[in-house]
Amino acid sequence: MAAQNNKEVDALVEKITGLHAAIAKLPSLSPSPAVDALFTELVTACVPPSPVDVTKLGPEAQEMREGLIRLCSEAEGKLEAHYSDMLAAFDNPLDHLGMFPYYSNYINLSKLEYELLARYVPGGIAPARVAFIGSGPLPFSSFVLAARHLPDTMFDNYDLCGAANDRASKLFRADTDVGARMSFHTADVADLAGELAKYDVVFLAALVGMAAEDKAKVIAHLGAHMADGAALVVRSAHGARGFLYPIVDPQDITLGGFEVLAVCHPDDDVVNSVIIAQKSKDVHVSGLRSGRAGGVQSAPATVPVVSPPCRFGEMVADMTQKREEFANAEVAF
Repeated sequence: MAAQNNKEVDALVEKITGLHAAIAKLPSLSPSPAVDALFTELVTACVPPSPVDVTKLGPEAQEMREGLIRLCSEAEGKLEAHYSDMLAAFDNPLDHLGMFPYYSNYINLSKLEYELLARYVPGGIAPARVAFIGSGPLPFSSFVLAARHLPDTMFDNYDLCGAANDRASKLFRADTDVGARMSFHTADVADLAGELAKYDVVFLAALVGMAAEDKAKVIAHLGAHMADGAALVVRSAHGARGFLYPIVDPQDITLGGFEVLAVCHPDDDVVNSVIIAQKSKDVHVSGLRSGRAGGVQSAPATVPVVSPPCRFGEMVADMTQKREEFANAEVAF
């Protein structure tokens, strides 16, 4: 079985390496038939369940993966900017969001995140104010959450890119409900401090902090400034999907000052994994004790399982498990 898995992993890495080489040679990553075809092939290769653990690949494959994630990030930004400009030409852009080819994925991802928050944050959630870090030129997640799940919540969207925020704000100009609850701020998360304490929930986009150490720094910064009891939603990746997006080590979330409540690895067209955590006064100490420093498992041993109506996969794991168990994700229920 191990030999079969090794062959499968080797074949996948070889395929992904070839696609990376082809994508890197493209003269531009702006939407075009050539760009669309290569990224469609890449996503098709990465989405099915796979035994690959991208964190354990050799140095050459790791370098390729890091480069590929950067290319994916650039291409995603260009695709979103392209469609944001198209949508802005309509009298009410929000009536035409279905033009974006992956809009349904955002609907499903936001539904999953909301259901996980409602189920696993003690006492449930009714946030007055939410922050989305890394909202981009097409803030679909904030829109879907505001329109479908959080009708009374104010949303502050943060992005490094002023042009992205300009594009995003134009999409809401004709909407008196959701538009009135959306604001956009051009800022680096590292420069946010006191304002983070006013949010009941903070969402961290998958591509904020692409390298593991950068992601850990962002999470630690949020842990230092978010209010006690506030929830954090972190988007990660699992299996071969780790060639498309960064994988977040749950221990980095614990060490950042949070209690991790649940992890969900979807097995359908929702590409990102979702980690739900909560800021707590004393969790950092207990996290250090139960994590890398002492090995004492002080958190509950139960594994929270996502139950219907959530259809997004059985891989929901409690954060008391070791890093290897998260990487392999071979949890049977």
